[in-house]
Amino acid sequence: MHIPDNYLSPSTCATLGVTMIPIWKWASTKVKKEMSRQKMPLLGICTAFVFLIMMFNIPLPGGTTGHAVGATLAAILLGPYSAVIAVTIALAIQALFFGDGGILALGVNCFNMAFIMPFVAFYIFKFVKENFPSERGQYVGAFLAGYISLNVAALLTAIEFGIQPMLFTDNVGLPLYSPYGLNIAIPAMMIPHLLVAGILEGLVTAGVYAYVKKLSPEIIYKGTSKKIKPLYALIVSLVILSPLGVLATGTAWGEWAPEELKEFIGFIPKGMIEGFNFSAPIPDYAISGVSEIIAYIFSALVGVGLIFTLIKLLSKSQFKNNPEKVK
Repeated sequence: MHIPDNYLSPSTCATLGVTMIPIWKWASTKVKKEMSRQKMPLLGICTAFVFLIMMFNIPLPGGTTGHAVGATLAAILLGPYSAVIAVTIALAIQALFFGDGGILALGVNCFNMAFIMPFVAFYIFKFVKENFPSERGQYVGAFLAGYISLNVAALLTAIEFGIQPMLFTDNVGLPLYSPYGLNIAIPAMMIPHLLVAGILEGLVTAGVYAYVKKLSPEIIYKGTSKKIKPLYALIVSLVILSPLGVLATGTAWGEWAPEELKEFIGFIPKGMIEGFNFSAPIPDYAISGVSEIIAYIFSALVGVGLIFTLIKLLSKSQFKNNPEKVK
């Protein structure tokens, strides 16, 4: 679901990037009002969880791969506004340092995964929890929120891909960017997400929600945590297990390298040849001369380290002039 650069037109990227600006401002303002010093570590943990869970690729029908996003869990534990910030930070670090998702397409990816997904998930979970307040109802709500929100985000991604050949062609009628129309993009994205990836997102959300509720329930009920060590243990476990994400072979639909796309359609669209090119320091979480497993763990550590450093800086900035805002 990480759209690379040059698969969407610059105007498409600009439109959704500009759309995200007031959303980021809105979310930032809400988080500044709602966030306490005690909650900041939870924001870091949720951001790290989102970053790491997206490294666990699984095989999907059609020979492609996919992953959970984690935005639903962030929205349930911290609210949708904090989830916007958490997922945005994770996506920005993935794009800037690991080339996972485009730089120009960052606004589009944030629109799908950092805005639409958390808000859809939050209100589905809230509706189910209010109407079925039992413990089982909460778990079902967490699963449904994850399953439905991921598929809504996947559908938007498919539409963004699918409208490209309708709107942008060269002087001989060939597509300039993503070559697949809505008739191919929608089923190609939705079938694996409906059958596998959505279920994974639901299970991960419900499973970790149950883990948090058992070990540190005050996070859910009060938004604070006295037993935060088990949550750090979860992050450490995900870092250690991250190489499981390289077991799945194949490329996620829509995330091919231009050369891979040429094998499928016989040419590379002109917009990709002449498009924006950015070289990430650790592209695809791989390091030349280093084993894939070690490189993946190193990338996970680098990503988590960047996230906690950034959250600490944000915390210092947030509470520098407001030290009394502890709870």
